[in-house]
Amino acid sequence: MSKQRNILVELADINIFTSPKEYKQQLLSLISQAQHRIYITALYVQDDEAGREILHALYQAKQINPQLDVKIFVDLHRAQRGLIGEKQHLGNRALYLQLSEQYQHDIEIYGVGVKRKELFGVLHLKGLIFDNIVFYTGASINNVYCQQNDTYRLDRYYQINSASLANSFSDYLTDVFAHSGYAPLLNKAQMPSQNQQKRNIAAFKSLFKKAYYKVENQAPSTEFKNKIAIKPYVGFGRRNNKLNRAIRRLVQNTQQELLLFTPYFNLPPVLAKDVIKSLKRGVKVTLVVGDKTASDFYIRDEQAFSTIGIVPYIYEMLLRRFVKRCQHYIDNGLLTIHLWQDGANSYHLKGLISDQRYHLLTGSNLNPRAWSLDLENGLLLDDAQQLLMPKVNQEIAQILTHTKIIQHFNELESIQSYPEKPKKLLKKIQFTQIDRLLKRFL
Repeated sequence: MSKQRNILVELADINIFTSPKEYKQQLLSLISQAQHRIYITALYVQDDEAGREILHALYQAKQINPQLDVKIFVDLHRAQRGLIGEKQHLGNRALYLQLSEQYQHDIEIYGVGVKRKELFGVLHLKGLIFDNIVFYTGASINNVYCQQNDTYRLDRYYQINSASLANSFSDYLTDVFAHSGYAPLLNKAQMPSQNQQKRNIAAFKSLFKKAYYKVENQAPSTEFKNKIAIKPYVGFGRRNNKLNRAIRRLVQNTQQELLLFTPYFNLPPVLAKDVIKSLKRGVKVTLVVGDKTASDFYIRDEQAFSTIGIVPYIYEMLLRRFVKRCQHYIDNGLLTIHLWQDGANSYHLKGLISDQRYHLLTGSNLNPRAWSLDLENGLLLDDAQQLLMPKVNQEIAQILTHTKIIQHFNELESIQSYPEKPKKLLKKIQFTQIDRLLKRFL
């Protein structure tokens, strides 16, 4: 396996967007401008207003330019079920089949099965390719990610103009997903049998462990001046996971400041230890995490409460324990925790910034599930001259607008103050020690 290579870009090649509405507008703009290829990777493209609008735009672009190579890669299981609570929903595949019959020139929508059951791992790769542009975001495509109506789910949105990066991403998707034969086309009536899908997923697992992003040319170190170097990573499984290793190295090598975004606070134990060791070294650590009410699992109506609704409460309990454990670092000014909340909207940001030089863009939630179950990727940007920071500072300022700083662990609710239904269920879970098992999958 070759050494990880750098892709060099100019500052002008990177644009940062800060809102879901900009995300959707830019998607539509990039779709309309693409001439050669559009590759979209997301957990899902939803059968709702925003999802249908994006899919119609893709099909219309294909009708105008039949040579346009349009491929969409979504999680196999997620595409064949509705949203949580919609048990009778046929899934997004019904829409994909309908659109395939509606248009003369078809596009390709692949279902990638990472594990035999969705609970044990999903396709969590990120990145949308439009010719030589990579639009990197943790967002999927549906109403809340695009702020189609009143509510939104906030993410990070980086547009990078680089033929080398776009080729690296598209080659991986083509070789591993499209050409392997293990990912069925979801917009075709014929699907593999259950036994064949099991065999495909087993073959995929072996392939994921060996596949990596290939970069065309390695840039000489003499060319780094006034440029930003990018390394793409892909990670799968607990062992030999290059993305996880890159994240740990980033935390371990931070000298002065570390900024970490995660929507669901449940750091893998080894990463939590790395963060605490950083604090012990005197590194200033800032965590920006979503409030429990900013989770997409949060159920506001207690009467409609279901088991899945305890997830945000578990995250808050874990955060409270962490804050209590690290209270002295907060007191001495080394640790700052921002809690994000904006009405009924939700928070989905991920990534790290080290010493204002290294920027890790990733879809990984930085939790045990991402660490060992899902197929994840990320981009490590090395900005030695800190050219990107003015743009990043604008992004950070926008994010922090809806946060409050936690000064003491008692500012976070405890189980005693929770509504009756989640309180009762959480006490039962704690009593049976199933919470240890749950934390592996959250």
